[in-house]
Parts: sequence; C-alpha cells; structure tokens
Amino acid sequence: MARIQIVDDDPAIREVLRSLLEDEGFDVTEGDSGQSVLDALSADGDRRPQLVMMDVRMPDKNGLEVLREARGPKDSALPVIVMTAYGSSNVAIDAMRSGAYDYITKPFDLEDVLLTIQRFFDRQRLSEQVEALSVRLGDRDPNEIMIGNSPPMQEVYKTIGRIAHSDATVLITGETGTGKELIATILHGTSSYSRGPLVKVNCAALPESLLESELFGHEKGAFTGAINQRKGRFEMANKGTIFLDEIGEMTLSTQKKLLRVLQEREFERVGGSISVRIDTRVIAATNKILAQEIEAGRFREDLFYRLNVISLYLPPLRDRKEDIPLLVEHFVEKHRYKPGAGPSRVSQAAIDKLMSYDWPGNVRELENLVERATVMSQGNIITDEHITFYGSDNRRIIDISERVRRGASLPELQQDVEAQAISEALSITDGDRLEAAALLGIKVTELNKLSPVAG
Repeated sequence: MARIQIVDDDPAIREVLRSLLEDEGFDVTEGDSGQSVLDALSADGDRRPQLVMMDVRMPDKNGLEVLREARGPKDSALPVIVMTAYGSSNVAIDAMRSGAYDYITKPFDLEDVLLTIQRFFDRQRLSEQVEALSVRLGDRDPNEIMIGNSPPMQEVYKTIGRIAHSDATVLITGETGTGKELIATILHGTSSYSRGPLVKVNCAALPESLLESELFGHEKGAFTGAINQRKGRFEMANKGTIFLDEIGEMTLSTQKKLLRVLQEREFERVGGSISVRIDTRVIAATNKILAQEIEAGRFREDLFYRLNVISLYLPPLRDRKEDIPLLVEHFVEKHRYKPGAGPSRVSQAAIDKLMSYDWPGNVRELENLVERATVMSQGNIITDEHITFYGSDNRRIIDISERVRRGASLPELQQDVEAQAISEALSITDGDRLEAAALLGIKVTELNKLSPVAG
C-alpha cells in the first residue's frame, strides 16, 4: 500500500481525508505541524511517506517555508500536495516554485482530491518506466555530434572515415533537415584545411545578382552601391573550406563561373580584371536529385562531375527510425527548460508516438518538436500528450481512390495534392517560404505562384 501523510492543524480535516484515503486502500499517517513534515521527509525506508498532503497555514511553520527547507539540492520536485484556503495565484505560484507537486484549495471536492493523488502516483510509475528506458539506451559520449547507430548511419560513418584525410571535393545529398551542414563541419575538421576557416554559403537564400558578388567579391564601382572593394566568400575561405549549401538552386550563369573556379582555382571579382588565386576545399550540398536537374537542363553536367568527386548520401529519418530514441535523448539534454535545470525525461509512450511518424522535416523537425515538448512539459516528463506534429490538427487528408471514383480529373487531383503539400511544408518551416520551397524541391518563385502571399 502507498503511504500518505496528512498534515493539518485542523483535526476535522485530517479525519475526513483519512477516512477517504483509507477507503481507497492507502496507508495513512497524520501530522499537525510543519516540523512533522520535515521529520517525515527526512525519514528512511518504509517510514518515509510516498506522498504528503500539507496545509499552508500551520502553527509553527508556514507550509511554503517547510517546502523550501525540505527541498534539497537534487530535489526538483517534492512529493507534496499543498492544501490552502487561500487559492490566490501568488500562493499557487509560490508552492510550485518551492517544489510542490500540486496544490488544492479548501473547501475541496473529494473527487478532485482523489484525481490529484492518482495523477501523482501515475507520474511516479511513469518515472520508473522512464528510468528503465534510460538504462536500455545506455551511456552515450556527450562529445559526439553525429547521433545514430542504425545501419544507414553506419555507412555514413564509414564514408566519413574513408575520406577523413582527403581534401577532394565532396557532394553531400539528402533531404532537407538530414544534417548536411553538420557533415560539412565534420569533414572540414578532419581535413588538412581544418586550420583555416569554414565559410558557409546558402545558395538558395540569395538572388543571382547578389550570389555572384557574395561568392567572388566585387571591385569598387562595379555596380550601384559598391563603394568599396569587397572580398567574396571564396577569397575568405582561402586555406580553408567553403560549404555551398543548396547548390541545386544556383543559376546556369553562376554555375559556369563556379566551374572555372573548380578547374583553375582562380576567378575575378565582379567588375574586376585581375585574377585572384585561391587554395580552398569545396564541399557542396543539395536536397535535389541532380541527375534529374541535368536532364531538365537546370544543372550543368560538367559542374556535376567536378563536384561529385566524392558523394555522401544522408538518409532521411524515416529510414533510420531506430535512431530516434538516441536523438531524443540528445535533444532533451540540449534543450533544457531553463538554465541549470536537469534534462526532461521522455516516456515510452512518447517514444512510441515519435517512432510512428514519417518525419518529412527529418532531424530538424524532430529537434523542434522535442524543444516544444520540453517547454510544454515544463522540463518534467514528456508524455505522448506533449507530442504534437506540425499541422496535425488541421491536416487535410486527400483520399485519392475516393476522388477518382467520384470522377475527379488528374489536374484537379494534382492541384489538391500541391495545395496540401505546400500547406504541410509551410507548417513544418513555421511559415518560412524559402525553407518550405527547399523542402518541396522547388524555387520560392514557384511556391509563390502556387500559393500567393496574402496581401
């Protein structure tokens, strides 16, 4: 039987609660002072109650003072439910800040009392399950920045190991959110260029006119607003590494100039005529299938072969779901509810729910979801109720077979699917249209045509 201590200086209150709880099968003890709570919580073994129900106002010590005294350096939450006739927000906030599990106000409904107690013991059982899950996951090196033991990730590690000391150009492919930038950072750190800078360029974030100047720099007076000479990213990355993210978004004109840099290791700044020589390692990444882009005439085949000296593919999260528990453990450690707080813990039901999802936004989406769940759980146990997927409340599921039976035309179906995909992508990226376009593998101008911005 679970042991509960009732502490109140009013004997009538103690009698009512004792009768209620003993009828429910609890082992009940009583106390009438704040000191009796401190004595009970400091007791060892079976003498220590599993839960204390304590009044705030008592003769010797205020209940909030008792909570603060009882709370040790490792006690983030005490097994205490505070009872008070003063149900103001200040009392409630102070009680929770001081470590109480919950509070109830007098006069209380006995059904509410039982529900609050039941929630406490349910949470205790959940904590035990979470501890068992943590033991199964085992210890992980906190210095690791690549998380996952699945077969697809083992192949990634093998490839990184083989090319660790090579300075050859690398093309990283994979869906948005799989960790291509992280891989580029690792490759830079293991190469002979690691003493130089790692310069990152998002090719999808800049229009062609700005991208060329960003990559190669410009001379004073090269265009309106060019009041000074400016070094480009390639020049900044000399003796280091340049990471060209979303290389598939680069226009054919800029691709041609990039090809020359890869072939000859030199270029001219915009508006200049003097060649600038560089010694820079190039790592590129894309979420597009470049073979299809070449066939469609949107990507140069000769540039593809220059970039694809070493190819490294990052699998989507749906193809390595066995890594989800390890990734979750990493993210709850990273995203704590507040500075100095311990990491949240995650229930098995929450893990199961995460494992059942297909993760269109991949690891980035998982990290955002875990961070949100940490906030919603206030840094305590993350349950399946804290797991909400982007757009899940208003997702419009299209039943293709039913629509076809009703005579819907192919253009109508395509339009509906496009609208749903765009809505989902915008939900995943929190409305960032550039990221949503990249997630869907289209240009932001195409996204704006299909889904205009409301004016």
